[in-house]
Amino acid sequence: MKRIDFENGTVTRNILGAALPMLIAQILNLLYNIVDRIYISRIPDVGTRALGAVGLCFPVITIITAFANLFGGGGAPLFSIYRGQKEEHKAGRIMNTSFTMLCFGAIVLMSVGLLTARPLLVLFGASADTLPFAQPYIMIYLIGTLPSMIAVGMNPFINAQGYALIGMSSVAVGAAANLLLDPLFIFVLGLGVEGAAIATVISQFLSAAFVLYFLMRKAELKVRLLRKYEFRGCFGYAKNIVSLGTAGFIMQLTNSLVSICCNHVLSITGGDIYISVMTIISSVRQLVETPIYAINEGASPILSYNYGARRPSRVRKSGLVMSIMILSYTAVMWCLIILVPGTLIRVFSSDHNLVQDSIPALKQYFAAFIFMDLQYMGQTVFKSLNKKKQAIFFSLLRKVIIVVPLTYLMPFAFHMGTDGVFLAEPVSNIIGGGICFITMLSIVLPELKRMERVQ
Repeated sequence: MKRIDFENGTVTRNILGAALPMLIAQILNLLYNIVDRIYISRIPDVGTRALGAVGLCFPVITIITAFANLFGGGGAPLFSIYRGQKEEHKAGRIMNTSFTMLCFGAIVLMSVGLLTARPLLVLFGASADTLPFAQPYIMIYLIGTLPSMIAVGMNPFINAQGYALIGMSSVAVGAAANLLLDPLFIFVLGLGVEGAAIATVISQFLSAAFVLYFLMRKAELKVRLLRKYEFRGCFGYAKNIVSLGTAGFIMQLTNSLVSICCNHVLSITGGDIYISVMTIISSVRQLVETPIYAINEGASPILSYNYGARRPSRVRKSGLVMSIMILSYTAVMWCLIILVPGTLIRVFSSDHNLVQDSIPALKQYFAAFIFMDLQYMGQTVFKSLNKKKQAIFFSLLRKVIIVVPLTYLMPFAFHMGTDGVFLAEPVSNIIGGGICFITMLSIVLPELKRMERVQ
C-alpha cells in the first residue's frame, strides 16, 4: 500500500498526495446527503415539501458529525505530532482513546436523539406539512449514529498514517452503495423519504466496516477500545483530544445553531418555501466547500507532523501552498456562483418557483465567500499546531458572536426580511475571517522564527 512520507519529499507533492484522494473522498461523501436531496426533491407531488423537511434534519445530522470530529478531529493532529516526535506509543494511545470516546458518545447521542426527535424538529421550525416527512427520516438516520461517527471520526487516523488512498476508498464504498440503494428504496420500493434514510444508514455501516477493518488489521498503528485498567492513564490524553477537537466541534455545532436560527426566521419572514431555499443554499455550499475542506485536511497532518518534528520551514511552506490552492479554487467557484447560479441550483431542484427564489438568495449568501477562506486557513493552522485557545475562540467569534445576532437583527431590526438572513453570512465572513487570519499570522510566524533560531 502506497504511503505519503510526511518527513521527506516536496511539501507541494505531499499536500497534493493527501489532498487529492481527500477531495475525491469528500466529493463522494457529499453524495450521502446530496443524492438524497436530489432524489427526494423529485418525489412526485411532495418533492419540494419533502426537501424542506430533510433540510430541517440538518442540525441533528450536523450535531452527530460535530461529535465525530470532536474526537477524531481532536485526536488526529495530536496523533501526527507524536508521530513527528517519534513517540509511536503515545500516538497509539491517542488513537485508542479517541475511538473509545467516539463509540461511547455515539451510543449516548443515538439514545437521546431517538427520545427527543419530534420536539427537536418542532423547535427547528417543522410545520404540520413538513413534520410527517422529517420525523421518519431522522428516526431512521439516528439508528446509524455509531457507524456514521466511526466512518467520519476514525478516517483521519488512516490519513494521518499516510494512507490517503485507503481513506478515500472507505468513503467510496459507502457512497457507491448509497447511489445504488437510493433509487431502489425511494422509487422502486416506494418508500419515499424513509427509503432515502434507510439507504444512507446501510451505506454508513459499509463505510464504518471498511475503516475498522483497515485500522484493526492492516494499519501500522492499530486501533482498539481502551481496556478498563487503561482509563486512568488515558485521562490526560482524553482531555487534550477534547480541548483540541472543541474548535472543530464548535464550528460544526454553531453551523447547526445558525441553521436553526435561519430556518426559524425564514419560516416567519418567508414561509416553508424559504426553508427549502435555505436547503438548496446549504447543498450548494457543501458542494463548493468540499475541495476547500479536502485541501485543509490534506495539509493538516503535514503541518502537524513537521511541527512536531521541529521543521519550521516545512510548516511555513505547507501553510503557503495550502493558501494558494484554496484561494485559487475559491476564485473560480465564486465566479461560477455569481455568473451562473441557476445551473448549480437546478442540480438540487427542478421546481421553477423554487429555483427563481433561490437565485438572488444564493448570490447574497455567497457575496463575500472568498473571505471565508481566511477563516478556514487560520483555523486549520491553529488546530494543526495545537493552538487550542485561538482555535476555539475563532470558532465562536464568526458564528455565535456575529452571525446569530445578525440573523435576527437584519431581518427584523433593519426590516430586510429574508434578504437579511442571507446577507448575515457575507458580513460575518469579512469580519470573522479577516480577524482570524491576521491573528494566525501574528502568532504563528514569530513562533516559527524562534524555532529556527534555536536549531
